[in-house]
Amino acid sequence: MSAQSSGTPIRVLIVDDHRMFSQALELLLRGEDGIQVVGSAATGEEALEMCASMEVDVALVDIDLPGIDGVAVTAHLRERHPVVRVVVITAFQAPNVMARAVKAGASGYVMKTDLADTLVGAITMAMSGNMVLPAGRLAPPISALGRWDVGAPTAAGSPPPSPAERPSGPLTDREVEILQAIANGRSTQDMAAALEITEHTVRSHVKRIFTKLGVHSKAEAVTKGVRLGLISTDPEVEQ
Repeated sequence: MSAQSSGTPIRVLIVDDHRMFSQALELLLRGEDGIQVVGSAATGEEALEMCASMEVDVALVDIDLPGIDGVAVTAHLRERHPVVRVVVITAFQAPNVMARAVKAGASGYVMKTDLADTLVGAITMAMSGNMVLPAGRLAPPISALGRWDVGAPTAAGSPPPSPAERPSGPLTDREVEILQAIANGRSTQDMAAALEITEHTVRSHVKRIFTKLGVHSKAEAVTKGVRLGLISTDPEVEQ
């Protein structure tokens, strides 16, 4: 159950080495209904320690941190504390960095210049299992990732998926088609219209995709689909 549906606030941890910026973020979020800043960390290591000692729902992680960078922090958080959603914040919209963040498991990627307008929405969307990117689409970062190579480590330095991480069963052509459409930012209504099926059928396909991939959200499904090479890397692909 999400913090929103349970009536409890979304607990947010700020991870940024610039104290004044962290304070500005906390001030920005203060008073927002349904959001509570539970702490701030100046390094990735400190963030991991804090997540181990307190309840955190969403971590706002600066990409440029001393020591381990924001992408590595994201990967470690998702491995050690999978319930924590990560929203990466950065001053640069670099497709390769965005791609690495998505592959590491980030649920959002928000420009610092847009924080005032988008931060609250990014936090709530991440909490609900959706993904937020500056362009509103996943095709550019997916294209930057390239197809996953079985023999290569991930961008965050973790090993390739083990056999246990493989889908419990092969995705059908229609399920791959829908997963690609999700990655392209298509809504359930759009997919139903484009594929000439009902919205109920689309949702049934999505549920089966989640079951086969062993995930619980569209963001996780897309991340795993990219990692397993199930999704096209062509930014022109449309369903």
